[in-house]
Amino acid sequence: MKILILQHIKIEDPGYIKDLMIKDGANLTTIELDEGEKIPNDISKFDAMLCMGGPMDTWMEKDYPWLVEEKKRIKEFVIDLKKPYLGFCLGCQLLGEVVGGKVVKSNKPEIGMLDINFSQDKSLDPLFSEFPNKITSLQWHSYEVQGLENNKNIIHLASSPETKYQIFKYQSHAYGIQFHIEVKDTTVNDWGCVPEYKSALEKQLGPNALEKFDNEAQANMKNMNNYSYILYSKFKSDILKI
Repeated sequence: MKILILQHIKIEDPGYIKDLMIKDGANLTTIELDEGEKIPNDISKFDAMLCMGGPMDTWMEKDYPWLVEEKKRIKEFVIDLKKPYLGFCLGCQLLGEVVGGKVVKSNKPEIGMLDINFSQDKSLDPLFSEFPNKITSLQWHSYEVQGLENNKNIIHLASSPETKYQIFKYQSHAYGIQFHIEVKDTTVNDWGCVPEYKSALEKQLGPNALEKFDNEAQANMKNMNNYSYILYSKFKSDILKI
């Protein structure tokens, strides 16, 4: 199982899902785009692509010119090669833009342990059919995907009060997941060291926000790890057919 992982900051990796992949003996190729690493020329050899979050936004191509090439390669992998893709947070937004949506500033940032509600289509989806109708998971974003309603290849799978496209699927092989169920017990404190993340967190949740957030995350960690396990297991068996 060869997995290509696109990262935009070193500390934001596939987390608990990465642990599961390593345990499975998966062949992981991690590209640290923010450090100037290049996506391999031949991406057809990979079984799946995982695209992670980051402190930048999809429209910041002048500040992060590698975003231009990244979008092209995601398009090649998902649309041209029709290969399996999981995108988390920024990775969700990049997929949304590639398949014809737009990424816009949310009316209200979603930062904290918040509820996600699944649509009726969840019951038919290979990855999420075993999930409860409502879950609580970690959110840390100020932008979101919109404008996918007219794309017949999109299935809307979950939303929150602030964000319609918390989960969407393109055709049968590519998923955008706006929230973070891939987190592990060190994630909140690690991410809290990133100035952009810390600033957004304190603006949203006030003084001592990091400690409060971490305590909430720890209280929900067992459930989030279980959701990650289900997601990864189903992705491997039903999408990758391994």
